[in-house]
Amino acid sequence: MSNIILAIFVVLFPILFLFIKERVRFMSRWSTLIVCYIVGLALGNIGILPSSSAGLLDTLSSVAVAISIPLLLFSVDIAQWRKLSGKAILTFVLAAFSVSVVGGIAYAFFRTSHAEAYKVAGLLAGLYTGGTPNLAAIKTALNVDMNVYLAVHTSDIILSALYLLAVMTIAKPVLRHFLPVKNWDSDGASPTNLNFDTGFSEYFKKGQWKKILVGFGLATLIVGVSLGLSSLVPADFQTMVTILLITSLALGASFVPRVRALPMTFATGEYFLYVFAVAVGAMGNIAQIFNSAGTYFVYVALVLFGSFLLHAALCALFKIDVDSMLIVSVSAICSPPFVGLAAVSIKARRLILPGITTGIIGYAIGNYLGIALAELLKAIGG
Repeated sequence: MSNIILAIFVVLFPILFLFIKERVRFMSRWSTLIVCYIVGLALGNIGILPSSSAGLLDTLSSVAVAISIPLLLFSVDIAQWRKLSGKAILTFVLAAFSVSVVGGIAYAFFRTSHAEAYKVAGLLAGLYTGGTPNLAAIKTALNVDMNVYLAVHTSDIILSALYLLAVMTIAKPVLRHFLPVKNWDSDGASPTNLNFDTGFSEYFKKGQWKKILVGFGLATLIVGVSLGLSSLVPADFQTMVTILLITSLALGASFVPRVRALPMTFATGEYFLYVFAVAVGAMGNIAQIFNSAGTYFVYVALVLFGSFLLHAALCALFKIDVDSMLIVSVSAICSPPFVGLAAVSIKARRLILPGITTGIIGYAIGNYLGIALAELLKAIGG
């Protein structure tokens, strides 16, 4: 397979799958992100890629994640955060604090056996504060080994599914013995400015493309400015600074109402994450991923469930009710799209809006937290 054909495949496969997914009911529930990873892994391990493909794939993955960050953040309405109750903000702060503390503890266990242990702590802090977009961005910022990244993400896919199942079944009956109980069982609403499940056909509505291209152009401009400014710092820090600048400039742009109103920015940002997934998957070595999967599975399990337990203990200390604790936990660990499912399951529909909002806050700060934790642990570890 030539590099030109490879590049075309990486860029177009997510579009093809989204097109099929919208039209074939059997595939409608499949995770596009997981499918893209699997297809990328298969492509990279069947022996058809040229030896020169690594550089191309690395470039494609880096460009894709850089473009995705502003597109995902343009629709963030920071002014709406003021409407959150103090309890919701406190609950989220405790969640972010918990994953940082437990991530540091996990690093202490694994630092001697894994050179990139501090990077994994940063990955998980960003992931369990925001979501996959933060995981991808921090991977790029910290230059995490491809196989380590894939082992961590594969472990998270399995463990976060078990976590979500526990939240929807046994977590509330157990935790209600330790946390206050409040009745939230009434209808709630979700934000209208963010759609986590936009259909592929939405791109072809009349007049959409011009506005979509404006959003893409603005995202490209932000990436370009960030790259230019990052050249002012030492080379070892340029990638990290670029990611932080992109995040900051995108959040700054989100204050402009006309930017927030641009259609399909979030969905387009997700598309670039899918491109990233195909490219990263194609660079992974399945044998190495499985060889290291056991260790990273334990690492991820320790951070995920350890931070959940610490979060619950802190919420008990601050007298935060069990439903608020669980919904904010889901918004941080599993990201906003899962909030509605969890809220319905534990009969707390009125918490859908604050849960999604705290999850969006996680998207906004996850890159800062993950990179800061990794650099702190690196400095401490010497």
